[in-house]
Amino acid sequence: MPLRIETFSNVTGGSSFFKAVGHPLAAPKAAILTARLASYGPVAFYDPLGLLSGLTEFYDLSAVPVAGVYVQNVELVGTEVFGHAARPVTELAQSEARTVFVVAFDSQRLEGHIAHLIPKGAGVVSLDAMRVPEDMLTDSGHYLSKFNWATNFAWLRDEGGHHTRIVSSNYWPRYGAKGTRLWACLFDADGKPLAEWTEPMPPADGTVVIDSRQVRARFGLGDFCGTLFLHVIGAAGHDVVKYALDTYGDDDTVLSCTHDANAWPADRYAGLPAPREDERVLLWVQNSHPTPVPAGAVGLNLMGRDEVRTLDRALPPFSTVALDTRDLFPEARWPQQFEVQAGKHFVRPRYEIVAGNGRRRIAHANVERADLKPDPRLAALTGGPLGKGHILPAPLLPPGRWRTTLLPTPMSTAQTELPVQAVVYDARGREVARHRFGSLKRSDSVALDVSGLAAQGGLQDGFGHVELLYDFEAGTVADGWLHALVRYEDVTSGHVAETSFGSHIFNTAMIYRDEPQSYHGRPPGLSTRLFLRMGPAQWDTICHLIYPASTPWHAGSDTSLVLVRRDGIEVARKKVSIACSGSLFWRVSDLFSEAERMAAGEQAYVLVRDTTCRLFGYHGCATGDSAFSLDHMFGF
Repeated sequence: MPLRIETFSNVTGGSSFFKAVGHPLAAPKAAILTARLASYGPVAFYDPLGLLSGLTEFYDLSAVPVAGVYVQNVELVGTEVFGHAARPVTELAQSEARTVFVVAFDSQRLEGHIAHLIPKGAGVVSLDAMRVPEDMLTDSGHYLSKFNWATNFAWLRDEGGHHTRIVSSNYWPRYGAKGTRLWACLFDADGKPLAEWTEPMPPADGTVVIDSRQVRARFGLGDFCGTLFLHVIGAAGHDVVKYALDTYGDDDTVLSCTHDANAWPADRYAGLPAPREDERVLLWVQNSHPTPVPAGAVGLNLMGRDEVRTLDRALPPFSTVALDTRDLFPEARWPQQFEVQAGKHFVRPRYEIVAGNGRRRIAHANVERADLKPDPRLAALTGGPLGKGHILPAPLLPPGRWRTTLLPTPMSTAQTELPVQAVVYDARGREVARHRFGSLKRSDSVALDVSGLAAQGGLQDGFGHVELLYDFEAGTVADGWLHALVRYEDVTSGHVAETSFGSHIFNTAMIYRDEPQSYHGRPPGLSTRLFLRMGPAQWDTICHLIYPASTPWHAGSDTSLVLVRRDGIEVARKKVSIACSGSLFWRVSDLFSEAERMAAGEQAYVLVRDTTCRLFGYHGCATGDSAFSLDHMFGF
């Protein structure tokens, strides 16, 4: 029972309509509008923009007496809309409707087109009755402008000694934004609002921090674990709200991190790992809409297999539930992996793994695309104009301390096989070892011990990185949407972190589709601006920067590491050079002096900036030798 709504197109980008009608502030107004329509029927529905079907996915209009559904486009006359054969709007005058419902925002112009067709005595209403307050709009003249809907969902927990911290930066002024503000609404696990607030964003490039402990204290709350809805008011440039998310605890063995949820609900997600024998994997399902998720609408299946087992209960609007994979697949074990059948009911989900020793780690699944087909040109382009082509780079942490494991994860419904190989490089960019997986079937789940592979190649100390690449000697089925899960285990403490992500084309003047990806604007993206959030003073902040290159690029990077105060003011700057195809593993405490860190103060961050090449970065924190976290960074 997937929602029949448009959320995101890889051609046109994100849809604003579902965000506008599903906004937490719009939902109560929708209830009032629906009651009004039910009381003042019969109602003629005028659907000039084709939005009625999407609206009915969120709100139950079955109590509204219908006098007909009318359309503007002659090609839609006679098609079924809302269970009725669509009529031409020129017939509206013959309707016996008491109310005409114009299914559109900014409806004044559309109402003017049909003013002479409104039945005598009939009232006119529109979706404008559901508008959020005008002072929340960046572009008040175009309600569905994407800049009015820079929203996202976060997961926030403060219970049982476990806390959450969300960290971002006010990067919007870089795109021309002024006077940005943040509106937030916290929902409990049942979807009931706990707190709502608006606060000004910090100065340009300043730090935004939301800590669950502070939210709890500010609003006098008890334990909670639910959804935090975020809306940036005054956005410019793009509509993506990016952030890092830390989980930490009263005990210093509790530490993990992930990042933003991707604000556009998808039909499927993938890359959800099955548990090891002593683990539980909890999929955090956050209903992202003001309508219930029906029982049986959310399910799991093992990758490459058709049997779907579903959650047998309904989920209230904006509610949050932990789905234990063992409840549906008690027999599944790592390195098996799941597809998540989501039906566009929720944004990219987090999952939390609870180990037998009580330690927890959090990560996220990824969007599984259904719009891709294999591109037979890639086999010829890779090794030719595109060089190495698509690269998925990940850290190889010092093998004496950490064990690195990589699991390829199919991430497109068209990926019936994955011809891939893993190449290990040392810090100076020299190839150390190579492993050919062959052409993996969709149902295969083969985890690679990267640390062991590196040791076989002679890299037993220091650090480096691994690149997952296509192997066109093993097969030619490729679509450029290559993904993997990478797991890091501290061999001393037993603490684990993991992250997952997709491939890109890096550092080449050639363009393939939208690669090398640009932060803003058209490709190629050949520069770096990464956000390294710093932990509280009692944590150390770690970072692993990788310089991948699809074709030969500059021999060394020209990278600035800029320590920035919470108000966006630069405190200190260091220069480093990373070898092409090499990497750099470093700690903030090693690079910046204690005096510099004290001058930066709490809630500082490091901006990783390079105008000569695109770097890929990972960040994390460490609480001494007790625990650590690691995830890939975001850029802007």
